[in-house]
Amino acid sequence: MNKGILVLFLLITSFCFAQRKTENVVLITLDGLRWLELFQGADSAFMRQQKELKDPQLKEKYWRNDLVERRKALLPFFWNTIATKGQLLGNREVGSKVNVTNQMWFSYPGYNEILTGKADDERINSNDKTYNPNTNVLEFLNKQPAYKGKVAAFSSWDVFPHIINDKRSGVYVSTGWNPVTGNTLNEREKMMNLLVQSLPNPLGDVRLDAFTFYYGLEYMKKNKPRVMYFAFDETDDFAHHGEYGAYLNAAHYTDRFIAELWDYLQADTFYKNKTTLLITTDHGRGTNAEDWKHHGKRIAEADQIWFAVLGPDTDPKGEVKQEGQFYQRQVAQTLASFLGYKFPSDQTITDSLPVLKTEAK
Repeated sequence: MNKGILVLFLLITSFCFAQRKTENVVLITLDGLRWLELFQGADSAFMRQQKELKDPQLKEKYWRNDLVERRKALLPFFWNTIATKGQLLGNREVGSKVNVTNQMWFSYPGYNEILTGKADDERINSNDKTYNPNTNVLEFLNKQPAYKGKVAAFSSWDVFPHIINDKRSGVYVSTGWNPVTGNTLNEREKMMNLLVQSLPNPLGDVRLDAFTFYYGLEYMKKNKPRVMYFAFDETDDFAHHGEYGAYLNAAHYTDRFIAELWDYLQADTFYKNKTTLLITTDHGRGTNAEDWKHHGKRIAEADQIWFAVLGPDTDPKGEVKQEGQFYQRQVAQTLASFLGYKFPSDQTITDSLPVLKTEAK
């Protein structure tokens, strides 16, 4: 390359990064939430699928004849805030397609692809608690001087310490039904510790998402991490049990958690106008009355997912209606790009999503 061109390229790149406002990123995943509920709202044909967790007011809460109002009723923050100030990708009805590239179509392979920027079907092909051999973007950022010790993850599913490989990466991971520890616990954390050890455990080894969120929020208030990951799980658990009402309620409550998080970020001077949210899911689900409960490579369309992005550097296109094909593997590089880094996914540079304002100019 001509030296003059190289210098110009470096100057332009440096200028773009200098103009970027994002200093912090929060990654959020809603396990197994279908793109259909995100973009079309509740499905009235599935509402009768309520076994033990019945909600007699389900239709009143979430059903609207108008599609736009219906999806707002289910996910008000997504449609009142992200859709006006950020971007939503994955509405296949208008040609915006997002897919996983792994061939497993279930959780661990999906989270591996989200965090490492590539599928690894040879080694990541089960949900077993095996430590991930692949370098993930949280680990990469935790090694950068500006982010060292400022990366954390709060998850409901207790496999995440292995997915993130907390032993190798050094990333702090809070998960499962374990109470938080430390010498500076506040009253809210102490109360949650009492509750998490006292309440019945309806989800087995999976922590209720409310604990995951509020533990994580208190951590943010005290420690001010610059990269934070919330991994919510109830949508997938209730779907597997065929509890469509509980699945909808879990999605709605998580939307409320994200709204509360955004309010906090916009009220705290450390985060205000300097933080980007990147939201997605690990896999899709089937589409008919039985298959919506399941996923995996035998379930058609379980590879279909979605993205949502909100922050000071996101081009505010709202619901992206242009035809386009995007992939789960792009999440890691997108996260790094918001912070001005190129994430080398095992020596392979994956392109980021075209959501940054600097890329649109």
